[in-house]
Amino acid sequence: MTDRLQDRDSRSILQAIRTHAAQTGRSKIDLSLETMHIFLAALGNPQQTLPPVVHIAGTNGKGSTLAFLSAILQAAGARVHAYTSPYLTTLHESIHIAGSDGPEPISEARLTDVLKQVAAVAETIPATPFEAETAAAFLAFTQVPADVVLLETGLGGRLDATNVVAAPVLTIITPIAVDHAEFLGSTIGDIAREKAGILKAGIPVIVARQDDDAYGTIERYAEHLKAPIHAAGRDWDAYEQHGRLVFQNENHLRDLQLPVLQGRHQIENAGVAVAAALALDRRLGNVSITDRHLEQGLATVSWPGRLQRIAPDTCGADLPPGSEIWVDGGHNAAAAKALASAMADLEEVTSLPLYMVVGMLASKNAENFVSPFRGLVRTISAIKIPDVQNATAPSLEPAVIVGAGEAHGIEAHAMSSVEGALDWIARQNDGPVRVLICGSLHLAGMVLAKEADK
Repeated sequence: MTDRLQDRDSRSILQAIRTHAAQTGRSKIDLSLETMHIFLAALGNPQQTLPPVVHIAGTNGKGSTLAFLSAILQAAGARVHAYTSPYLTTLHESIHIAGSDGPEPISEARLTDVLKQVAAVAETIPATPFEAETAAAFLAFTQVPADVVLLETGLGGRLDATNVVAAPVLTIITPIAVDHAEFLGSTIGDIAREKAGILKAGIPVIVARQDDDAYGTIERYAEHLKAPIHAAGRDWDAYEQHGRLVFQNENHLRDLQLPVLQGRHQIENAGVAVAAALALDRRLGNVSITDRHLEQGLATVSWPGRLQRIAPDTCGADLPPGSEIWVDGGHNAAAAKALASAMADLEEVTSLPLYMVVGMLASKNAENFVSPFRGLVRTISAIKIPDVQNATAPSLEPAVIVGAGEAHGIEAHAMSSVEGALDWIARQNDGPVRVLICGSLHLAGMVLAKEADK
């Protein structure tokens, strides 16, 4: 394989790795660490020479929390590497390398180089695509000095390919909900056990506000490992008051600006990041965290595809003047509740008829996702997501989403594309509308790529 890849770019090398994985029966998710350890050993065990690692697991809010924490640490002068998944359009987005102006998407030259090394090992030790991508990230992180690596799990935690770092400096558990039940279990307790698998002996853990069953499971794991636990609602809290973000712990009350990311759920995510940043204060070399750094991070954070407002003419739409298009990658019931709450808040500020364009993966529960929007949305346009090659499942058929909407009394119909859905919405209204495109990060990435190409 590697002989044929010498002159290829990163995209074609990644495709060759995927093809080889499929040919060797390794294209599916593999929740085990045995192959990952063998694979990394063949690469020289880069995970053992990483800068200090902050490991993040959870169902919702992982990426946003990581983005907040990255912005805060950057404001404090820390050099930050970051690994997130899944990516919206290309693998470059998942691997951020510390640069002079903060973490930057990995360069094409560096990504191509590390993928060639990974591809060479994959010839004799077949890896899943996610294992290969994670190994490439670890290799890249060892090539550039940094103060910290922010490492997001892909799925679960205990057996996730990222869980090969023996001694992170801090772990974080964001809100846990039912998702990926076919891999992680059907109850909150089952899923919490998998997420809590990233905890390490004696290493502090920051825990977001949780369902009682989830928190009890995490607490038992932490006590067994003697891992100091810092939990929302018990050791610290974050809430909005008079248009400000108030963060309070046993030592201090901080009056900070609201995060620039939209939605009440981002208050919670920002609070987790602030708690993590304060736990890291002076534990990363000479990096010291002040209130000014916290404020700057909340003000400058960027996290594409999470309740992101885009141009109303994206995808060639001809919506009436004053219309809004919002894009979000949320895809489970908990994310839908947060999105519905955010849409209700926007309605209070500016009243506009809400339309949804929804595309989901076949592994997701459409009925649970659309349920929170009952009474909020006029119509759901269901589409099939094209080109979901790097997804864990194929696209859900639009008819299933239509049925889910109708089951909750929401008018719904199938459309051939996002463009077709937006054209239909435009024809229904003379005045401005609000459109929410959601249901999958893969759909969000596709739409954002179209906006970038305008």
